[in-house]
Amino acid sequence: MSDTPRNDDRDRRPTGGRPGAGRPNDGRPARGKPADGKPSRGAPSDGKPSWSKGPDRSSGKPDEKRLWTKGGAPARGDRDSSDRETPEDRDPFGIRSVREHHEAPFIPDVVVPGDLDRVARNELKTLSKENAEGVARHLVMAARLIEDDPALAHQHAISAARRAGRIGVVRETLAITAYAIGDYALALRELRTYRRITGKDDQLPMMVDSERGLERPERALELGRSVPRASLPVPVQVELAIAMSGARLDLGDAQAALDELTIPQLDATLVFSYSPDLFAAYAAVLEELGREAEAEQWYARADVAEAALEESGDPEVDTIEVIEEDLDDPEEPAAAVTPTGDDVADAPDAADER
Repeated sequence: MSDTPRNDDRDRRPTGGRPGAGRPNDGRPARGKPADGKPSRGAPSDGKPSWSKGPDRSSGKPDEKRLWTKGGAPARGDRDSSDRETPEDRDPFGIRSVREHHEAPFIPDVVVPGDLDRVARNELKTLSKENAEGVARHLVMAARLIEDDPALAHQHAISAARRAGRIGVVRETLAITAYAIGDYALALRELRTYRRITGKDDQLPMMVDSERGLERPERALELGRSVPRASLPVPVQVELAIAMSGARLDLGDAQAALDELTIPQLDATLVFSYSPDLFAAYAAVLEELGREAEAEQWYARADVAEAALEESGDPEVDTIEVIEEDLDDPEEPAAAVTPTGDDVADAPDAADER
């Protein structure tokens, strides 16, 4: 993975195997409801954002140009806050009243603006050179810290947002770090702003999960239905299905949760970057329904898919064909994997919006 909040359509997966559940340290999908009932989606599978190009980058480059305003005009990230039109823009994070003397966290000298992904750096060109470099370095630090120290990553995101509140990638970063520390209200507010700036719906699953975090599953479902499923990239469709399934579980309707996950991408013979989490989420709901044998089979398929992706070790390989030999024994799921060059966009379209 690259180092800052991710929007690459080829590798955007929720962290949890079950809707609303995280993945434990051993990597196996979590079973049973999380203790606090909160969602744990948000960041990609490795927990890192994706906007920088640090040494551990393993994903493909984002394949679309970003425009930070709906009309395509440049974002005005350098404007003084007093010149902005709306109260939300004057206080873009809702935190200035309590953090008026925010102190920017330390950035090591080895962290340079060039560590930021080229696509993200292009979005900072509306800033002055000095400001753009400072914002870029904070974004890189947010990406590198979000897995091990999300609170400090959030401080870097705040620093970036104070300097460039009109830039979409900055607001997205702030949202993801807010989600990582459990501030779902701030995450939702920032994602709405990101959506308004960019005109994009690619973070809709995280918005749905943030509503769940605020214990508003009905609003989560309403939000998830507000955009036609077919208009979203396939990986985002899958993430949205997992988030919607979680909302159904929050309401105690496990059968409806299973229906949300019964989509064309639930295909055990083909593995995409989103497959392990989709398979594990499906298994968890089956378990909730008391269908233990089926649940074990799908947990095993999730493990096979995860192993296949790790074995391929190639971020450009979007599809892996899995030949099932015997998945009856979840302890030893035998499979042969064959990488193909199929593009993830060729996956079957998701089911029509419910």
